[in-house]
Order: sequence, then C-alpha cells, then structure tokens
Amino acid sequence: MTRRILFVCLGNICRSPAAQGVFRTIVPTHTVDSAGTSGWHIGRPPYAPMQEAALARGIDLSDLRARQFLASDFELFDLIIGMDRDNISDTEALRPPGMGTPVRLLTDFSPHIGKDHIPDPYYTGDFEGAFYLIETATKGLHDHLTS
Repeated sequence: MTRRILFVCLGNICRSPAAQGVFRTIVPTHTVDSAGTSGWHIGRPPYAPMQEAALARGIDLSDLRARQFLASDFELFDLIIGMDRDNISDTEALRPPGMGTPVRLLTDFSPHIGKDHIPDPYYTGDFEGAFYLIETATKGLHDHLTS
C-alpha cells in the first residue's frame, strides 16, 4: 500500500527534510514531503550542517526546499509526523473540521531512543545527534507501517 506521509518541524530546514530524505531512501514508492510550521525559510534548501550530516550517511537532501505547512495538507496526506510537541500543536491548530488525518510524534515510533521529541539542531548545534535520532525513529516508522 502506497502512503502519503508529511514530516513537520519548525522551519523545514533541518529535522523534517532529514526525515523526508531518510524515509524516501527506505521506501521510494511512498509519497513523502516535509513542511515547517513557520514561514521563515520558504524556498530555501535544508541547512548546510544538516545536509552534511545526511550526506555522511549517503542521503542527499539538496533537491529539497522549505515550505510552510497548510491546512490543505490534512487532505493531501495519510499521516502527518511532527518532530516535537510544539509542531504537533501548531499543526493541529490548522486542522479543518472533520479531517481525521492522524498526527503523531516521530519519536512515537522509536521509544527506545529515550526521547519524547527530536531536539532542533538549528538551536542545539548537534546535527549528527539529531540525524541519528531521526534515522532511528524513521526506520521505526517504516517498521510500524509494514507490520
């Protein structure tokens, strides 16, 4: 079954494009996109340090461009995945009445990593650590969808 999955973070230049890149590498048959709850970086590529962390693992993010999350995304995707609780809250605030599209935290799919969110490396500076968490949880999401 082909799925349509949207990954969401704050600016759409670090965490969500990294998750998009990992997931499209694992499951190229699914429709995968990413978006930010803010409009600060619309049209920009992923942040260079996150691209470097991804390239170190053989994942190229250079074709991705930031966009803002829209209420219409609830109609376009089967599953929306946020990187932290603020992303979930900001996303849910735009939910149109009657739309049942599930919105979940990425870390829900990999509870053994010991985090209830993916820390934003734009602020922490830990791009390698964030990418590891994203990669681990994204693989957990894949396992969940195929089980």
